[in-house]
Amino acid sequence: MSFNTALSGIRAASGDLGIIGNNIANANTVGFKGSRAMFGDVYAASLMGAPGTAIGQGVRLKGAAQLFGQGNVAFTGNAMDLAINGRGFFQLSDAGGATVYSRAGAFHLDRDGYVANSEGLYLMARSADANGSITGGVGPLQIDTSYADPNPSTALNANINFDARAGETDSSWALVGGVPDPAGYNSSTTTSVYDSQGNPHDITLYYSKQDPATNPNTWTVRTMIDGAVLDTSTVSFNDDGSYNSPANITLTWNPSGGATPGQTITVDLSKSTQYGSDFAVNSIYQDGFSTGQILGVDIDQEGTVFARYTNGQSRSIGQVVLANFANEQGLQPLGDTAWANTYASGPPVVSAPGTSGLGLIQSGALEESNVDLTEQLVKMIVAQRNFQANAQTIQTEDTVTQTIINLR
Repeated sequence: MSFNTALSGIRAASGDLGIIGNNIANANTVGFKGSRAMFGDVYAASLMGAPGTAIGQGVRLKGAAQLFGQGNVAFTGNAMDLAINGRGFFQLSDAGGATVYSRAGAFHLDRDGYVANSEGLYLMARSADANGSITGGVGPLQIDTSYADPNPSTALNANINFDARAGETDSSWALVGGVPDPAGYNSSTTTSVYDSQGNPHDITLYYSKQDPATNPNTWTVRTMIDGAVLDTSTVSFNDDGSYNSPANITLTWNPSGGATPGQTITVDLSKSTQYGSDFAVNSIYQDGFSTGQILGVDIDQEGTVFARYTNGQSRSIGQVVLANFANEQGLQPLGDTAWANTYASGPPVVSAPGTSGLGLIQSGALEESNVDLTEQLVKMIVAQRNFQANAQTIQTEDTVTQTIINLR
């Protein structure tokens, strides 16, 4: 009789419906990967049986094959949401060091500054040193929310055009109420420099044209910080208006307020010119900055995490890593859109996004489920018909059986 054969078909169709139902239920689950049923026929035949006489004994559900195709990327605008474009998995770890892998990139900062998902698993990344260089050590990614250290100014570079048409100024350059007499200079520039405590101080350079008759390409440059004159230097230009000398102006400064004394600042004017046009500051840059608090975090497509601070600075604080496997089908589903590696999957190959065949990261976005609802609904109809057809086989077998029983 074929009751067992039909029952195996019903069990297989029921399992297929279960897989389809699970796919449909997770159609909106971030990072979910759908599955499909795999079937195998069943034969009960000995090795010595006559060829062509074996009758099938039904079907069995061999398993559910996971489909790791790319899901759609939906933009959220939240910088901590991450989506993977291409192959790879986020590497996640719990407090005990157990590691799992996921495509769901909905992360947030916990109370200790760690980047974690809703299950409390930490996102793994390579750390960066104090200079922002990626060191290579992999561990939970933590965003340091403490104040960033200030950087005292050591260099000031200015690109200025000195007006070649300017006339000589009053050589009796003097301070009037702590401020230079405008008759003693042609032009000036002011910017801020920073001491060892991150305190800003005004630095002003005053430019005075020397006698055009005797020194046509020569200027006197006086430097003041906080109203005190620290240096007086002579700057000269070539006949074609290009810069001549000196190479640098070196200032030694004792900041007030308890900051480190003897701070040295090198002033570089070598990119400046002397042309017959108005005085102009093309650029001015100094390398110091004050202390700052973290303002935001940006993550680029290579996984590098940049912190932005209120002092206008930014630096890399880590790099998100991705894991890949020789056999993704061998991964063990754990639920919560996470997988564990097994002997069948092979060990994880961990590297930076965009290397070793890994995909790139999209910040401010999430990868949606790769389930196609239309496809799943069609498969549901097919599975339902398979179930009904196998049930009809049982009904037919029952009719035959009743016929045999009623024989007299």
